[in-house]
Amino acid sequence: MSESRTESPGAAGTFSAADIKRRMAEREAQRAAEELRRLQAQEEQQKAVMAEFQKPPDRSPEQLMQMVMQLVNRAAERGQTEVQVYRFPNAMCSDRGRRINNAEPDWPQTLEGRPKAGYEFWRDHLQPLGFGLKAEILEYPGGMPGDVGFFITWK
Repeated sequence: MSESRTESPGAAGTFSAADIKRRMAEREAQRAAEELRRLQAQEEQQKAVMAEFQKPPDRSPEQLMQMVMQLVNRAAERGQTEVQVYRFPNAMCSDRGRRINNAEPDWPQTLEGRPKAGYEFWRDHLQPLGFGLKAEILEYPGGMPGDVGFFITWK
């Protein structure tokens, strides 16, 4: 009688095609789990940075810079060329995001409150290092501009 082997290779070093497929599937599952862990860590870091921009400033620019650099580094390791660092309601723009939506060059002049402080942080600390800042409308509820996102960019 013929018997199918489903264990690791024995003394003779024989194994079945099913063994190879199973090991390949296990490795793929491990890679997928690691990728998921990396994505979750990046998402948590992203949330922490966005939360910092939402609160009144209680961290020094150096501390905030360290948090942003960690986020940028993780995104760069994944091959990304931008990372979202802030999300805010369009009501924090004097024109409710119209200039951002239309990519008008003077859009920073419409920022108020913490979004303005976020822009100034980029201008004073990140732009001199060669990082760009992209602002875009993230959603269109009812066909109208909704929340705005700030993205740190590099290439």
